[in-house]
Amino acid sequence: MSIGLLLVIGENYLYQGSVIFDFLNPYALMTGFTTLSLFMAHGAIFLLLKTEGWLFAKLTRLLKRGMIFFMVSFAVTTLYTLIYIPHLSDDFKSNPSLFIIPLLTFLSIANVPRLAKKRKYKWAFLFSSLTIAFLLVLVAIELYPVLLRSTIDPQYNIDIYNAASSTKSLQIMMVIVAIGTPLVLFYTIFVYKTFWGKVKLDETSY
Repeated sequence: MSIGLLLVIGENYLYQGSVIFDFLNPYALMTGFTTLSLFMAHGAIFLLLKTEGWLFAKLTRLLKRGMIFFMVSFAVTTLYTLIYIPHLSDDFKSNPSLFIIPLLTFLSIANVPRLAKKRKYKWAFLFSSLTIAFLLVLVAIELYPVLLRSTIDPQYNIDIYNAASSTKSLQIMMVIVAIGTPLVLFYTIFVYKTFWGKVKLDETSY
């Protein structure tokens, strides 16, 4: 991920830099580790809702390690962002009311290990989901409206307007989303209810 970073983007919005050195940079790796650790913890909480016995006990230990891994990664990435990529926080500085989003994010993160320690895994899973949602909102605020910044000239910046598809394509996609979203929602509810509760391991299990 080089979103929010400066890239060598030239005329006609063509990328002219090095794929290896521009994209496999320290910030991209830190962001990747943070994302990986978040989904490790999120997945572990879900599995705690579905398992019991020795596997449940093992996942309890893995969740603790995953949360430590995520918090350390998140703290390092956040600090790096504030120091070396200050433009990502410009919108928050110009509009202090937006600080409610980082505050809610931190509170949501703090609630996950607290609830997990009390074995309230359903609530921990809810706050883990909220953490993912709040982090996506944070990224959206940080990037709007410029997605990729050019080191050559600001006129070559890629923003939400010149990166968007045509109006016709967007209209077609909106129709697809309007039809597909209820179907996906119905299917998700159906599957969730079908597999409700703990997974029972017996002689028929595999």
